[in-house]
Amino acid sequence: MSTFPQPDPKDRPARLTVGVVGTGRVGPALAASLQLAGHRPVAASGVSDASRRRAAQLLPDVPLVTPEQVLERADLVLLTIPDDALPGLAEGLAETGAVRPGQLIVHTSGRYGTRVLDPMLRAGALPLALHPAMTFTGTPVDVQRLAGCSFGVTAPEELRLAAEALVIEMGGEPEWIAEASRPLYHAALALGANHLVTLVAESMELLRAAGVEAPDRMLGPLLGAALDNALRSGDAALTGPVARGDAGTVAVHVAELRKHAPQTVAGYLAMARATADRALAHGLLKPELAEDLLGVLANGTTGTAGPGGPNGPNGTDGPNGTDGSSGPNGPDGPNGDAR
Repeated sequence: MSTFPQPDPKDRPARLTVGVVGTGRVGPALAASLQLAGHRPVAASGVSDASRRRAAQLLPDVPLVTPEQVLERADLVLLTIPDDALPGLAEGLAETGAVRPGQLIVHTSGRYGTRVLDPMLRAGALPLALHPAMTFTGTPVDVQRLAGCSFGVTAPEELRLAAEALVIEMGGEPEWIAEASRPLYHAALALGANHLVTLVAESMELLRAAGVEAPDRMLGPLLGAALDNALRSGDAALTGPVARGDAGTVAVHVAELRKHAPQTVAGYLAMARATADRALAHGLLKPELAEDLLGVLANGTTGTAGPGGPNGPNGTDGPNGTDGSSGPNGPDGPNGDAR
């Protein structure tokens, strides 16, 4: 249930016909949510077989047509496509003449505000940027997850009430983002959510390699507590060998990762350095311990850390070791549906 102040009924948009351009994971869920609020999905466009299956599951009986036909049939059009494709789509649809004056055009990109829709604005459309800060699965559970979900909203001043009403009708809570701040806003979400998936997946792989039969069961309570503590306390929630300044333990970690999972080393070192910086800045890491720790992290880049310490002669990664290279970064870009 949204806790955001409910707009006056006279400020709510009238019941609208809804169209979806791009039936990936996001669009059908938003359209289904709007349907629950009384709006009427009338058309959708999707290319891949997976997109068509999602549309059939979440928007049964809604015809699949071309993007131009979606605009011809709908009062409210959701543009739910990858960020990089949005400028070209907005310009292309405007050039077709399918945009109608007074038509609400909503995109769900985190990266862009409303200026990306300027070609459609010039054709008379009313532009809104409504980005749900949620990860989507492409299944009906997404509709339930929208309850209480924050939306990054950018809209012209005269459309703020309409944007707010639409978000609340989908069960979300509007968070106003300035046009110029959209890229930073999106980077923040990608850093927290998309990179989290990479970190958790790598952690589960390492636990399996260590012989843990149910890494998900082991990590669930730990990560849940860590996330809750971080949201409540910020940097004060930092724990572990880096925050404590246990340089020897960190050196062993680096050596073991080089031996068993070299592709994870670069990510471990980067996050450890960031953690050390934050722990130092907040007085959690003692300065006298930080020097040795930062030395280990620096040596980790060049492969001089052995299991006995930062310069252990018997390490697999020291000058006499078998591998002085550092592994590549794991994938860390935002997925197409973190929007």
